[in-house]
Amino acid sequence: MQYKDNKVSDIQIAYIGGGSRGWAWTFMTDLALDQQISGTIRLYDIDKAAAQKNEIIGNRLMQQAGANGNWKFETKDTLESVLHGCDFVVISILPGTFDEMESDVHLPERLGIFQSVGDTAGPGGMIRALRTIPMFVEIANAIKEYSPDAWVINYTNPMSLCVKALYETFPEIKAFGCCHEVFGTQKVLKGIYEKETGEKIADWHDVEVNVVGINHFTWFTEASYKGVNLFPVYRNYIEKHFQDGYTLKEENWLNANFRCKHRVKMDLFKRYGWIAAAGDRHLVEFMPGNEYLKDPETVQSWDYSLTTVQWRKEDLKERLERSNRLAEGKETIRLEPTGEEGILLIKALCGLQRFISNVNIPNYASQIPNLPKDAIVETNAVFSKDHIRPVYAGPLKDDVLQLIKPHIENHALTYRAAIQCDKALVMQAFQNDPNVKGHHPSSEEIHELVEDMIQNTLTYLPEGWKNY
Repeated sequence: MQYKDNKVSDIQIAYIGGGSRGWAWTFMTDLALDQQISGTIRLYDIDKAAAQKNEIIGNRLMQQAGANGNWKFETKDTLESVLHGCDFVVISILPGTFDEMESDVHLPERLGIFQSVGDTAGPGGMIRALRTIPMFVEIANAIKEYSPDAWVINYTNPMSLCVKALYETFPEIKAFGCCHEVFGTQKVLKGIYEKETGEKIADWHDVEVNVVGINHFTWFTEASYKGVNLFPVYRNYIEKHFQDGYTLKEENWLNANFRCKHRVKMDLFKRYGWIAAAGDRHLVEFMPGNEYLKDPETVQSWDYSLTTVQWRKEDLKERLERSNRLAEGKETIRLEPTGEEGILLIKALCGLQRFISNVNIPNYASQIPNLPKDAIVETNAVFSKDHIRPVYAGPLKDDVLQLIKPHIENHALTYRAAIQCDKALVMQAFQNDPNVKGHHPSSEEIHELVEDMIQNTLTYLPEGWKNY
């Protein structure tokens, strides 16, 4: 990297999963809009043709009117060639295909176990982790060999277990996980404050929060705007509008599979006194299954949706068609800020600014003192030149701790299961999961479900699983 006039050039970024038809375009857009950093994006994907299309799309985008960035996109053939000597590594992969995810999400429905996302907690998240963790072990070993000093940014789910795999494999790695779910709740608080007071908040970043928890099950213990405590404002709004909830304006364009009225987080606030800080579709999967995920009718009554994998498959077809149009120059990417913070974090680590954001890293600094030090937790951290310093978030109060503990336990069980190819540990994690427990299946039913779900994802599992 080269520094001059408050700019950094010749940054080398390795993008693993560089054929992405979603987040890659988001990343490209933010790069195209920024004038302070420039360099090369090396794209690597097991689907090389997809990466090559993104190479064309990215280079075309840099020539587009309104693009201020100066980045070159190159496709690489191996982990060694994409990683060697790079400054940053971005990981954004789909572990397996949507066929495997279809089993992850929908096979448990035969026992009445519904999942609104199925990529983080519950049966779906655990089986997805079994095929993801070995991939991350391979990536971590390659980073250790070819770019041990690089900063590693993960966007892949299940976030906590992906980051855990990186650190367990290469303890000295400089890795962290990014998730935008917290931002959505800051935007909800911004909108509710504006409705309650009639005053405008120019930027949702000005809603200052203390973040505590684990990925997709985060909580705000404090929230303020210019010294105003937002907890009473939030409480007053809920007292008047609980049945109506709150809809973010920018969510109106989204497919109904992702929209919610944030009523689950409002109910959790009424029950626990802290502001649950993720989308309702994620939050419900950490709670007992006989509550918000009891059945489709219950889901509908809480005004959120079960995102089907069939919808994801149809959406993928549309994104593939868009990829072709973008690569052929028949369509252009709109150059508008995406709201993601990846570029801001890179700039901070390059020393161009100091920035505070929520981040997923090990609890080594006891930022949440009543969780294990090797747990992957999500709290705020200060980003500055070549450093991430976690902010002390404070302990979880006991009722929230009891909600989070089984998931911390399951992270440990699932990680061991993936490394040891141990079906008994998967069975134990299923039995410990609040969503599964809430539906009271028998041990025999859980055993059969584990057997069938592992069989359905066997193509993407290490050889050790094939001995079962």
